[in-house]
Amino acid sequence: MQDILQKLKNGEISVEIAEKMLKTNHIIELEDFAKIDTGREMRTGIPEAVFAEGKDDSDLIKIIKGSSVSGRIIVTRMDPDRFEVIKDDIWDLTESGFKIDFNKKARTLVVKNHEVKKIGKIGLITAGTSDIPVAEEARVIAEESGCEVLKSYDVGVAGIHRLFSQIRFMIEENVEMIIVVAGMEGALPSVVAGLVDVPVVGVPTSVGYGVGEGGFTALYAMLQSCAPGIAVVNIDNGFGAALFASKVINSKKRV
Repeated sequence: MQDILQKLKNGEISVEIAEKMLKTNHIIELEDFAKIDTGREMRTGIPEAVFAEGKDDSDLIKIIKGSSVSGRIIVTRMDPDRFEVIKDDIWDLTESGFKIDFNKKARTLVVKNHEVKKIGKIGLITAGTSDIPVAEEARVIAEESGCEVLKSYDVGVAGIHRLFSQIRFMIEENVEMIIVVAGMEGALPSVVAGLVDVPVVGVPTSVGYGVGEGGFTALYAMLQSCAPGIAVVNIDNGFGAALFASKVINSKKRV
């Protein structure tokens, strides 16, 4: 980084080139198993995110500590029992001003030493209580992307009267996107999209049985929706839904 800044000072490169070089000059190699992108947040607005499944505990601990140089890291799909195993090994980061926050339902760990600037509001709705873990992942990620989240859980089509007051509240609060999480037949995003004038992100969940098992029925229903204005992410992908919504909101601020 110092070399780039010195070249800029000497007039050897332009401000635009220096910015591009800085945004691509933040890779830390950890032994032979990981390359940490510490410039991800500066480049994309999203901090380094690590998928916990499939990684050894010792490697995961090293990744978390190595990524701490960027000030913020998110670890997804971490089971509560596993967090208890590694907690003591990362707790020394709190001595350097880091906050360690683990959401049990979302199975998401956030390690950070700063808060993010608020960029807008997102509504978050689930069809049923069983969809809440996926929704909670979306909530954590959306908040870490700078969004205020207004949530309403268990308002699906089995009792559709529960939905309308929640939709009215969210619209009155000027949400700019609504994330709708639903399993079983996956009908709720279509209903919501037919009632609002903001984009809807549908998140199918693997909650279901019979033909709905695994979430594919919900996925197909959302993809086949007759209601306009729906984007659909992969099954159980609360992470992707939140980042898509926050990027849409953030891009609007730049116009």
